[in-house]
Amino acid sequence: MSSLNEMKVRGRAWFGIESKSFEILVELSKGKLFGVRSKLESLDGIVPPTHGFTISSTGMKNVWLSMEHQVILWCNQLVVSHTLLSLIDPKTNQPFPGTQRRVAIFAKMLRSGIPQSFNWMRSQPFQQSMHVPFQDKLDNSGSQVHSLSACPNTFHWSNDGLERDLYIQTTTVSVLAMDGRRRWLDIEKLGSNGKSHFILVTNLAPCSGVRLHLWPEKGKSTLNLPASKRVVEVTSKMVHIPSGPAPRQIEPGGQTEQAPPSAVFQLRPEDMHGFRFLTISVAPRPTVSGRPPPAASMAVGQFFNPEEGETEFSPRALLLSTYSQKDIMLKEDHPLAFNMSFSISLGLLPVTLSLKTAGCGIKNSGLPVEEARSMENTRLCKLRCFPPVALAWDTTSGLHVVPNLYGETIVVDSSPALWSSAQGSEKTTLLLLVDPHCSYKASVAVSSSAAASRFLLLYCSQIVGFCIAVIFFALMRQAHAWELDLPIPSMITAVESNLRMPLPFLLLAAVPILISLLLSLLTSQLFPPVASFITVSIICYLFANGCIIIVILISQLVFYVAAVVHVFIKTRWQLWEGNFRFTFFHWFINLSSSIFSFKVVRALRANPLLVTALVAITLVCFVHPALGLFILLFSHALCCHNALCGFFTASFRSHARRKELIDYINEGNGGVEQFQLKDEGELNQSVPLDESYSSSPNSAKSFSDTQLEIFHHRHGILILHLLAALMFVPSLVAWFQRIGMGQSFPWLLDSALCVGVIFHGICDSKPEFNPLLFPFPVIPGFQEVRRSHIYLFAGLYSYLSGLALAPYRVFYAMAAIGLISFTFKIIERRSREKGEAYVSSRKHSHRH
Repeated sequence: MSSLNEMKVRGRAWFGIESKSFEILVELSKGKLFGVRSKLESLDGIVPPTHGFTISSTGMKNVWLSMEHQVILWCNQLVVSHTLLSLIDPKTNQPFPGTQRRVAIFAKMLRSGIPQSFNWMRSQPFQQSMHVPFQDKLDNSGSQVHSLSACPNTFHWSNDGLERDLYIQTTTVSVLAMDGRRRWLDIEKLGSNGKSHFILVTNLAPCSGVRLHLWPEKGKSTLNLPASKRVVEVTSKMVHIPSGPAPRQIEPGGQTEQAPPSAVFQLRPEDMHGFRFLTISVAPRPTVSGRPPPAASMAVGQFFNPEEGETEFSPRALLLSTYSQKDIMLKEDHPLAFNMSFSISLGLLPVTLSLKTAGCGIKNSGLPVEEARSMENTRLCKLRCFPPVALAWDTTSGLHVVPNLYGETIVVDSSPALWSSAQGSEKTTLLLLVDPHCSYKASVAVSSSAAASRFLLLYCSQIVGFCIAVIFFALMRQAHAWELDLPIPSMITAVESNLRMPLPFLLLAAVPILISLLLSLLTSQLFPPVASFITVSIICYLFANGCIIIVILISQLVFYVAAVVHVFIKTRWQLWEGNFRFTFFHWFINLSSSIFSFKVVRALRANPLLVTALVAITLVCFVHPALGLFILLFSHALCCHNALCGFFTASFRSHARRKELIDYINEGNGGVEQFQLKDEGELNQSVPLDESYSSSPNSAKSFSDTQLEIFHHRHGILILHLLAALMFVPSLVAWFQRIGMGQSFPWLLDSALCVGVIFHGICDSKPEFNPLLFPFPVIPGFQEVRRSHIYLFAGLYSYLSGLALAPYRVFYAMAAIGLISFTFKIIERRSREKGEAYVSSRKHSHRH
């Protein structure tokens, strides 16, 4: 029952941030295994950015699979041994002493450089630059020149080793083999017409397989230096992409499928400012023994306009895609980087993305038409184009990589539209890296099943808090009817009344959301995205109402069936009492009556609420809170059953007497008065014909109406405490598993809260225990606090607890109501003993 804030406080105390501790903490989260939300795994608020960070397994270098503790033992994707070795200073053979340096090493070795390369981490609180290709220094003459973070000296290439250069005249450049050539690209010529960005994907290793350089524009340099010293190498800006295994070469020299890209390189206009040429140098194929080169070498680069490859999916388009998928045609020579922006996070609405090859520029393959078409879309196109790669970025969960993408349901572990969500968390960016030599048909559709599961996973805590709020609002409606001397409505009627538009629904559903937004403004909390936050919160509130309605209908059906069966059996038993075959049953009943005649048993039967309270409180304090709440639920269920049986019995008897009266009058034996005198000696009870047709609220109610009101009132409290007990079921299961391993008393806070819940169930067991509480003249027009006001405040508090993803806080509201009821019950009893009228209650005119 401990809150997340309490855990953070304990974490800060344990971590020793305020002390002179030098420890650092790096959290490796699971990725896309959604047993625990990534937000709960974050170290934000526990460890400052200078002493650690949280990283998802899918956001690490060369990792694209989700991980958990057992998978790490056998999956070779996530290996941190090299990272641990990098913490050792080679000069002293000891770990580096500074925390910031060690955090920087962890960030460099673990974090993927893709988010920084595409400028996705602008909103991150802590960034450690992993690629710094440009540095400024002074030459011998004092002039400022660009230096670079070049490749290590072990990767030495001589200019003589490169064969004749190639001058690329098109915006797209391709490398199909390690040919040892240097390709020149004119930035001014190829980067015109808005195509000011350059991107390159390859499976060649940086430095050892491919190197990239920027050359200054000739004739405008003021530096009297050789050209070789004015070249800037930008190979270090290349970042790794997790990729699958390279295709196998069937036979030596045979052509294979294009290999998936393992690295991506991007240059923005500001990176190429002041330079005229970009060169791509490919190493020659190794001829010495050692590690063999990849079976298929590949590199594709392109000058492109980012606006041409942007597509934004609005909320309307995403919702419509659940019925009909949205198709996008990517013709040949399309942008290599295709940017998809989703207005609704893929953590809430996962999409199924499929890419089908439509063509690859092969006009005549020499095969029949049908066979050529199928071969072109499969084998021949795979020989020409590299497999597509998807890079999904979410501000909450980070990077998700989907290599070899042809058909996949893409989902990220984000937490959008929550009270604690930051601005921009409701959006997801998906970058597709697709070969411009091939044309594709991209289909996007929201997966309904995945969206439903994600919705329940993300907002389960919020829905639970809203369910408690819905019950409190329904109890408020019942208490308000009692205070106005009106019949107590059923729970289903109360819930339906609170859903009526516009006033009840807007007051109960929208006002708490506005209060939460106001609290965000007054405190230091992040202000959530207003539109998505309000929309999702109202959807969760409606879903909670639906869940409560289902629970009410099922429980009400069970009670009605049980009561009808009970009344039917009891009626038949009264007809069979004179039968000699039931002599044994009469003897058994007489024996039971003799047992019940004992003084102790009579005392217990005379005070059922006291017995229930003692047993429930004992179990709550010394065994487990759920067991005590189950005892309370049994008491509620028994009271509901007895009240409903009394209602059916009185209704059946009234119906039978009406029928007898009609027959008696039709026979000409007299009027109603004679029938009542005749029936008084038989039934010892006189019930007027019009007892159920009271037109005034202040008129006397019939016995059946009274029993029905008791059932409606106790049924509402039963539903409330049922949800409270269900919240302790996981703890109860763990308690059963620990039997025999050493037991301990329940937590004091849990026991105290559950005792308050028991007080609420005992003190409010009947409608007449609903008095007006106490005067409150502080607010004009609000002269006294009534039971309906208490339930209203409890519902608002439960609503806010649900928005804060802390449904356990509803126990504070239940316990507070129980404590208030218990306190004023004692005050009322003492006032009644002294003859004082401390509180006023509804005019009680029921006949029992």
